[in-house]
Amino acid sequence: MTLRRYARPVTLVLLTALVLYPLAWMLGSSFKSPEEILNNVSIWPDVLTPGNYTEGWSHFDVAFGRFFLNSFMVAVLTVLANCTSCLLAAYAFARLRFRLRGLWFGLMIGTLLLPSHVLIVPQFVMFKAFGWVGGPWPYLPLIVPHLLATDAFFVFLMVQFMRGIPRDLDDAAKIDGCSPYNIFRYVILPLSRPALVSTAIFSFIWTWNDFFRQLVYLSDLEKYTAPVALTLFIDSTGQSAVGPMFAMSVLSLAPVFLFFVAFQRLLVEGINTSGLKG
Repeated sequence: MTLRRYARPVTLVLLTALVLYPLAWMLGSSFKSPEEILNNVSIWPDVLTPGNYTEGWSHFDVAFGRFFLNSFMVAVLTVLANCTSCLLAAYAFARLRFRLRGLWFGLMIGTLLLPSHVLIVPQFVMFKAFGWVGGPWPYLPLIVPHLLATDAFFVFLMVQFMRGIPRDLDDAAKIDGCSPYNIFRYVILPLSRPALVSTAIFSFIWTWNDFFRQLVYLSDLEKYTAPVALTLFIDSTGQSAVGPMFAMSVLSLAPVFLFFVAFQRLLVEGINTSGLKG
């Protein structure tokens, strides 16, 4: 009995330590000199080097804060685009009646099986023809697709949530003379807050951490986002500013961590009420 009593907490502590070890190592390395990073295998530095943060912040011709602002702008606009378009698409699939609804919903779910990297080349060619690549608005290829409800995961999440809303509310609204638009505005939209919050949190985290798509479409240094800018600490000659890179990596994780901590309760509530729980 004693072994069973302590086995679970000990296992959880070990798993937590295993998950947090890379973060702790990165945090400790952000205070190490380049030589100590290569030679010291311990987490914490022997000699603190806080200058990595100031050096990393001003390492380029553009202050690293500009990259943070670019990432924040792209993430916020993506969140707004996803929440708006996916909510409208989910309302159509969950509450409206139209021909071939099941077929279109199945095709939408089928896009989850398609790797996003497969679409990069045709999307790049199309956006290049639109003049969006390398133009004055290089963020359009990163934001506009989300206005078209292309993230099937969020559409599915909201559909599952709306299916849990009693249809009696729709019928009562129809008796009061509400159109489908008013039913969406006064009934579905206020009750969809948990699903919207979950969509906003996931969209923000995934967009902030996105690297590949931003690397493909952004070519101007002043337009770079934080994940792309981190690669600049290692140049083509093989020389690298490892300490400043770790320092800026720690700062880049801070917005995601704070965003998740602030909305953790709403995220769990949204998942539990959307039909995605086990």
